Amino acid sequence: MDINAILVIAMFLSFIALLFTGFPVAWVLGGLGILFAFIGQLADTYFDTITGLDYLTLGLVVNRLYKIMDNWILVALPMFIFMGIMLDKSGVAERLMHSMQELFGRVRGGLAITVTAIGIILAASTGIIGASVVLLAVMSLPAMTKQGYSMPLALGTIASAGTLGILIPPSIMLVIMADQLALSVGDLFMGAVIPGLMLGGLYIVYILIYGLVKPAAAPVPVDAKPVTWPIVLNVLRAVLPTLLLIFVVLGSIFGGIATPTEASGVGALGATLLAMYNRKFSLRVLHDVVRGTTNTTAYIFAIFIGATCFALVLRELGGDELIESFLTGLPFGPYGIIFFILGVIFLLGFFLDWIEITLIILPLLAPVISALGIEIDGYGVVDNPELVWFVMLVAMTLQTSFLTPPVGFALFYLKGVCPPEVRLGDIYRGVMPFIALQLIALLILVFWPQLVLWLPANAYG
Repeated sequence: MDINAILVIAMFLSFIALLFTGFPVAWVLGGLGILFAFIGQLADTYFDTITGLDYLTLGLVVNRLYKIMDNWILVALPMFIFMGIMLDKSGVAERLMHSMQELFGRVRGGLAITVTAIGIILAASTGIIGASVVLLAVMSLPAMTKQGYSMPLALGTIASAGTLGILIPPSIMLVIMADQLALSVGDLFMGAVIPGLMLGGLYIVYILIYGLVKPAAAPVPVDAKPVTWPIVLNVLRAVLPTLLLIFVVLGSIFGGIATPTEASGVGALGATLLAMYNRKFSLRVLHDVVRGTTNTTAYIFAIFIGATCFALVLRELGGDELIESFLTGLPFGPYGIIFFILGVIFLLGFFLDWIEITLIILPLLAPVISALGIEIDGYGVVDNPELVWFVMLVAMTLQTSFLTPPVGFALFYLKGVCPPEVRLGDIYRGVMPFIALQLIALLILVFWPQLVLWLPANAYG
């Protein structure tokens, strides 16, 4: 093994080890990039080796950062974040909860189905995981507890429904993935629609079956009212404004009327108008939303800067060639290698945030997928359909990272707003069936790539 391979492995191991120290991830990434550039320089100078690193390497980071900041697609990030936080403040979710609870009140497990349905709507309008999980928990957990729901079922439903925003567009994760791999944001957004709705549908089917098998775990309230036209109209009045906003934002992108950046601005304005319509808007609310948007955006772009430095040094050391040669050399065949990659990403999701995986790991894997020679026929109108399909597999795998112990962020968001008597073990037990459902959805996408590619192909065809 040559010195470059040793340094690449040491960089990865150092990164994983330093994550557990509590240092900010952005500092860890950038610091390791500088440190290993210095180590590579020393190795060249004093140990008669050639690593390909010198002090000028770090100067390339400035050019990379300029290209990132000059990318108009990334302007959509703060706008979509603003849209999500403003909708969180607008009172939309509360209206949906009160109206849809009456619609599904006589269905066994109806309250859990209501939570999942609202999670799907919030995912397509906010995409902010922390806000969705906390909001769903605050609104529904007391009602589910009072109604006698099994605590694991209630907790698992809330956590899983709240994480759908990372997959269902407009997802900020898909925006970053498109930027990193030079793919169309519109292709990824359209490719994620059917998988996202399919996953939400699997959640609902599971809740219905669970309620039939264990009626005591998902009881029907004794005071449930039959569904009447006034209840249906009330649901429509609660749902239509949010659906209209989703249609305007995503429809303008899918129809080619607006770019993702332009549509994100329309979404931010629409969310503000919805808050005004629901009489939730004030200067204080605007201040909180802008502050939250700034904090979240700064966190993401700080990791961008650190990851750029880390990835540059890693590639100068030949890390992408090392990974490609290792993966393509596995005796598994193309689909076996894909399963291996997804398994590694699934395990990394136990410890890493989706941002680090997207910025560091995903760009290293794109050449591997191209080298596998997998061809998906019939979708030639989609630019690089094989990579779009693979990115959606990675996105579905990263969906599980929010629910998997020990550092699933949705679990800790949920624990933070639960009553003290709710233990972390209860949350772990609750999310396990939903993690299994996510893996089932992942398998479906592996064997039926048309679920990803049909919508983008027909939108352009």
